[in-house]
Amino acid sequence: MYPNQPPTKKEVEIAPPTFRHGGNKLLFISLGCPRNRVDTEVMLGILLKAGYEPTDAIDDADYIIINTCGFLEAAREESLATIGEMYEERKEGAKIIVTGCMVQTHDGVIKKHFPDIDYLLGSGDVEGILTAIQSKKQGSAITSARSYLEAGEVPRQISTPPHYAYLKIAEGCKKRCAYCIIPQIKGPLRSKSLEQIVKEFRVLREQGVHEIILIAQDLGDWGKDHGYKRSDGLIKVLETLLQEEGDFWLRLLYLYPDEITHPLIKLMKSDPRICPYLDMPIQHVNDEMLKAMHRATSKEAIIRSLEWLRLEIPEITIRTSLIVGFPGETEKQFGELVEFVENYPIDNVGIFKYSNEEGSHAANLPGHLSEEVKAKREKRLAKAQKKVVRALLNKKIGQTLEVVIEGYHPESPLLMVGRTRGQCPEIDGMVIINDTSGVDAFGKRYPVKITEALDYDLIGSVANKS
Repeated sequence: MYPNQPPTKKEVEIAPPTFRHGGNKLLFISLGCPRNRVDTEVMLGILLKAGYEPTDAIDDADYIIINTCGFLEAAREESLATIGEMYEERKEGAKIIVTGCMVQTHDGVIKKHFPDIDYLLGSGDVEGILTAIQSKKQGSAITSARSYLEAGEVPRQISTPPHYAYLKIAEGCKKRCAYCIIPQIKGPLRSKSLEQIVKEFRVLREQGVHEIILIAQDLGDWGKDHGYKRSDGLIKVLETLLQEEGDFWLRLLYLYPDEITHPLIKLMKSDPRICPYLDMPIQHVNDEMLKAMHRATSKEAIIRSLEWLRLEIPEITIRTSLIVGFPGETEKQFGELVEFVENYPIDNVGIFKYSNEEGSHAANLPGHLSEEVKAKREKRLAKAQKKVVRALLNKKIGQTLEVVIEGYHPESPLLMVGRTRGQCPEIDGMVIINDTSGVDAFGKRYPVKITEALDYDLIGSVANKS
């Protein structure tokens, strides 16, 4: 807990359900980031506790809840397309509730496209989902609360496979990157209390979760709204969670390069339960571009952090995100980014074309580039990164790695798929298991000998079969 902060004892009150036309089946669709998924799981938990039932079949659903993303124009277009699909495919009388970031910032756009929508729920109004479901007329609840953090006894039903789950430790953002509207969407930084984090961690562990993925807009900002400096707050969170007993994995998502410190690296090295994995958004390496993007780092500092991490934790896997086509980016500056990718290999890179977002600082900058130029640069950078990935994965051939087996391959029941500590679910590659005779349960870890590498995936067989 923060100093002098009393424990929170709030509990969400659940009213008896009033089923529409006798139906109580729910279909949830969660778009966007893992933080959105956690909010979806809270809404699902509230409704299940109230007596509603989940379904995966749209033609069976009495209520369709769509948790939207509003971060980029492409995400908003996806949200609108998804709502449209639900209108076309739903059964007669099914109620559609739309919630999330796009509702918070672009509810007028949603209403324009879908004037008959049943209910709109703001991104910070997650606990109002039961009211939305039970409303007998069109309505909306969009308050000034732009983001949601659990506090107290709030029901949650995880929607991931049972062996891993996300734990959101903060919401909002204190940074002001020039291209980003997250502070407008999600509001200022709000850190969840350490007591609540531990409580949720224990609940997940009691449910059988073995891998817990810590998420926030920037994990390194945890506690800065209560006086912590740099990544000192995150270190406090990790040290506290590592006092819990058991063999589990802790994975860190979204840690900015300026938050990586000697004490944090020392802690990561000290306990194998912290996965040697970092999602470290860089966005660019040219110093002029970094300055224009309002990034609190430099090319020299980024390279130093990468070399430092590789030296101290040789087995570490690093993921990053890069933006091409930021306003004013010259061909020479872009070339510097390509050379960086080639000379300082990063395991996984998400490449994004600059999206001009109204309300961002960058929207008013001169030198906006054409979509054609941005597309060409994206393709060129992706080609360079593909060569890097191939070389890095080939180095793993012949190694025996610990792999959590997650299930059958979607294209063949003769194959299974799993992940190493260096592979995050849903965003990274996977390990394809072509000899599964040693596997007796999903969600367990097995030694797997790597025999081959594909573009982004590894292939192997279970070793030391009993």
